[in-house]
Amino acid sequence: MAIRISSRADRLRLAALVILCCALPFAAIWSVRLGPTPVPVRDIVDAVLSFDGSREHLVIATIRLPRVLAGLLAGGALAIAGAIMQAITNNPLASPGLLGINAGAAFAVVLTMSVYGAGAHGTFVWAAFAGAASAAGIVSLLGSVGPAHGAPIKLVLAGAVLTAFLTSLTTAILIFDRGALDGVRLWTAGSLTGRTMDQVRTIAPYMLTGLAAALLFPRQLAVLSLGADVSKSLGQNPVIWRGLAALIVILLAGGAVSLAGPIGFVGLVVPHVIRLTVGTDHKWIIPFAAVGGALLVLAADTLSRILFASQSFPVGVTMAMIGAPFFIWLVRTRARETS
Repeated sequence: MAIRISSRADRLRLAALVILCCALPFAAIWSVRLGPTPVPVRDIVDAVLSFDGSREHLVIATIRLPRVLAGLLAGGALAIAGAIMQAITNNPLASPGLLGINAGAAFAVVLTMSVYGAGAHGTFVWAAFAGAASAAGIVSLLGSVGPAHGAPIKLVLAGAVLTAFLTSLTTAILIFDRGALDGVRLWTAGSLTGRTMDQVRTIAPYMLTGLAAALLFPRQLAVLSLGADVSKSLGQNPVIWRGLAALIVILLAGGAVSLAGPIGFVGLVVPHVIRLTVGTDHKWIIPFAAVGGALLVLAADTLSRILFASQSFPVGVTMAMIGAPFFIWLVRTRARETS
């Protein structure tokens, strides 16, 4: 996607995006450095460019670097998924966590693990895609029942009900299957602990494909956000483009959940902050969401390790602490606007 610079405001947005992109590697190096034993930056660079099999390089390459990469991928993917969902549903409260997509993907992964065992991680990503797609379809169906008035709220309520139901089923499976519980105890809370480079390599292509597709179609997403009638009047087939957008969301959210578990609120917080700061043009929202989501999850994970002095503290819990107050503020703001 080529971003056209047509005004001073666009130049400022591009400068801000470049700054955030430059901040990513520094934030990643900072996160890799932290741990029970701080690692010099030189060792991190050497482990990436000239791995020698030493203990320091093994810790970096097999424990710390995969964790950071998983956080960057999951954060960017969930933020973009949230921005797309808010566009195609014309609902500012839409996100993978609130509309049940994360819960559907997590339930499918846990169910697959319980039935077939730990197996290859490539199997889990397909289960996550299936669970995410099924949850999206159910929420969409429930949200379309009844009069069109209040449809955004109905979607959120349907997502909340489905999330609670699937979370209960997931918990029940883990209670009765101790083996599955031991394997995914932290993962179900949204965790980057124990991620491996093989898992990152397996799942990253799906998430990067979703990212590339989102970057290619910002205009179509912007038109979808105007509603079906407007998109038809502009020559767009809303059914086709909503289906494509849903497929992108499934790739992004399903891949993120498969890799890092159901991390909530990223897809809600990041798109709203971006719209408040850079506007509503999707040619800017999508790239800013990719970078902003990656930075937010990485910062939340790093902050939790600093505050709680634990390498296994779930980043999903930290994100809930950040996102819950934001959600309350957002709902109160929307209520005042509609009253």
